[in-house]
Amino acid sequence: MGFHVDRSRMDEILGELSKEYKIYGPRLDAQKKRVRFGKITSVDQIVTDRQSDYSAKEVYYPILQVMFYFRDGGVEKPGLDDDKEILIFARACDINAIKRTDSIFLKNGGTEDLFYKRLREKVHFILMECAESFENCFCASLGSNVAQDYSMAVRLGKDSLLVSVKDDKFADLFKSEEKEEFEVRFISENKKKLRIPDISRANLKEVSDLDFWKQFDDKCIACGGCNTVCGTCSCFDTIDVIYEEGSSEGERRRTWSGCMLEEFTRTAGGGRARKTQGANMRFKVFHKFYDYGQRFGEGHMCVGCGRCDIRCPKDISFFDTVCELHDIIEEKNN
Repeated sequence: MGFHVDRSRMDEILGELSKEYKIYGPRLDAQKKRVRFGKITSVDQIVTDRQSDYSAKEVYYPILQVMFYFRDGGVEKPGLDDDKEILIFARACDINAIKRTDSIFLKNGGTEDLFYKRLREKVHFILMECAESFENCFCASLGSNVAQDYSMAVRLGKDSLLVSVKDDKFADLFKSEEKEEFEVRFISENKKKLRIPDISRANLKEVSDLDFWKQFDDKCIACGGCNTVCGTCSCFDTIDVIYEEGSSEGERRRTWSGCMLEEFTRTAGGGRARKTQGANMRFKVFHKFYDYGQRFGEGHMCVGCGRCDIRCPKDISFFDTVCELHDIIEEKNN
């Protein structure tokens, strides 16, 4: 079911939706420098002419979460801020990215993560049509250029929108609008085409031992920026915060972390499971293009948004890294 909707009218519809939903979309931050997912009240706030610098994951997987409070010898679990559902304007790659975090938090080891699940259950998507590729995207190589898991889809025009309503519960909002056929267009190819390395159990040790990984020992500064902007990175640390010195009251938090941070694998005794940035890069590539698929049988973890390449202050290209690894493995096989 498709509709032609004026922008001013769409803002009125968003106002109606805001009574039951918190609505997010890619918008400029307070400094008007970065595009990240924040609350919106108007379609004019949605940035369409550039890719968002951050993914949508911080909406349903917050940077910091309080897991529980400890006080008076007991434990108290925090509730959610409110009962509202969540609507996110997002492109296909970000909608597909949430499927990867779903697997990590809800299917990993047979145990569902409560803190992720209670927010994830509230999330609904409004697909933003993405008919032309941005410079650093390679989503088509990974099949994440197309998404079907959405409630509505929009094509944002200068003065109006085309809206496709897939979920019947939103249909009444558009019953007085002009009907117009609208079939969502998806990117068919990107400017970049990823060469995916054939990593298997048979060659895993050989690929792990390549000198190829040593180049990152000096190149990478372990800032973790690539993990931060990635829609599928999900690692976290847990820390206890004591409110006052000598007090027994405080809270346990979990905060985002990342495999590219130098301290990520450091244990209480001071040892590190991975001692170099080359080892960390190897872990990340294997996780995105081997381990995830082996564990969940769902293809590759990376969705090809290319944000990590844009974010890296040392101009390390994850895209180029994966392609180079493919070429090395191919050469060894021939």
